[in-house]
Amino acid sequence: MRSPETIETNRLLLRRPVLADAEAIFWRYASDPEVTRFLSWPRHRSVEETRAFLAFSDCEWEKWPAGPYLVEDRVERRLLGGAGLGFRSPTVAETGYVLARDAWGFGYATEALGAVVGVAAELGVEQLLAFRHPANTASARVLEKCGFLRDDSPPLLISFPNAGEDQPAGCMSYVRKFGGSK
Repeated sequence: MRSPETIETNRLLLRRPVLADAEAIFWRYASDPEVTRFLSWPRHRSVEETRAFLAFSDCEWEKWPAGPYLVEDRVERRLLGGAGLGFRSPTVAETGYVLARDAWGFGYATEALGAVVGVAAELGVEQLLAFRHPANTASARVLEKCGFLRDDSPPLLISFPNAGEDQPAGCMSYVRKFGGSK
């Protein structure tokens, strides 16, 4: 089973990114120091780096039943950010999201992540994982609204290259379980 390349919610359109999106992604969020501060991937310093992400996205979509999505306003078709799935196996995937600064505070993250959670369930994912920087408390609220529970096992050490930290930090882990997973 494959995920649809386009998903509609009440206010949003999530769609598979294409190469023509590179400049918009770069300028809207991937190059913004504040937006990328708590992300585990390095801030993009050139549109070429964004094109490399798009090549990676195409590989994920070819290998797995879904991959990264762009998040747009359904009416204006304005790029708001990104979300999606990264598969570890057919039944275990990771998710995350990023929004441009002017899209913060409107509930778009919860709406987009909720759509991705729905896709994961339809694809037979049994465990959907998410991680956040300890200081990113806004993401904790989004994850909880989307049914994720805090994993209290010892924190994973993840590099947050844009947070100004020299060493990997202990991140907060979350999991959303579906179906037969325990």
